[in-house]
Amino acid sequence: MIGKISGILEYRSTDHILIDVRGVGYVVYVDNRVMAGLPSNGEPVALYTDLLVREDNLQLFGFTTLVEKEWHRLLMSVQGIGAKASLAILGTLGADGVSRAIALGDWSAIAKAKGVGPKGAQRVAIELKDKAPSVMAMGGTVAEAFGDEVIEPAPKKRAAAPKANPAQGEALSALGNLGYAPGDAAGAVAEAMGADPDLDTSALIRAALKLLAPKG
Repeated sequence: MIGKISGILEYRSTDHILIDVRGVGYVVYVDNRVMAGLPSNGEPVALYTDLLVREDNLQLFGFTTLVEKEWHRLLMSVQGIGAKASLAILGTLGADGVSRAIALGDWSAIAKAKGVGPKGAQRVAIELKDKAPSVMAMGGTVAEAFGDEVIEPAPKKRAAAPKANPAQGEALSALGNLGYAPGDAAGAVAEAMGADPDLDTSALIRAALKLLAPKG
């Protein structure tokens, strides 16, 4: 399994790039968000990768974070969602947007991706809802995982990812201990953080509990 590619960006097409790794060229398919954040041709680049193995073909897909890579793998596990549709969803919403949409069951946001119909979007939201908390807890870029020797895509072309609020994981754990289902807890925490990203753990738990309270 090829889990990471680090080399020189040789060229880019509409949906894939070629990375030269010590004289060996690897074709890597990427979504439009990853493509927009890449450095210029001839510059160093590093991506997490996922290898799709078929009887007559091998394809590499590239991602800048582990969250993107994990969502790609999970999205493709849903019936009717192939690699192309997965990249379309990630390219439309981004990893954070996918996490939020699935945690909240917002299939209409997923359906905005090209080639993903309402039925497919609904399957994604339903089948992956309980997996959202564990993916949302992941993070990190290629450079953070492998050290300074791995060079990230040029920072001047993509905004730095915001630091995760540690209260999120703590709130999810607390709600789980209180007996709430992972998907429901993740949805409430995501909604509360969307309203106020700077909440501390206690405030976040209280806000989530209010959202989870039965509507009478």
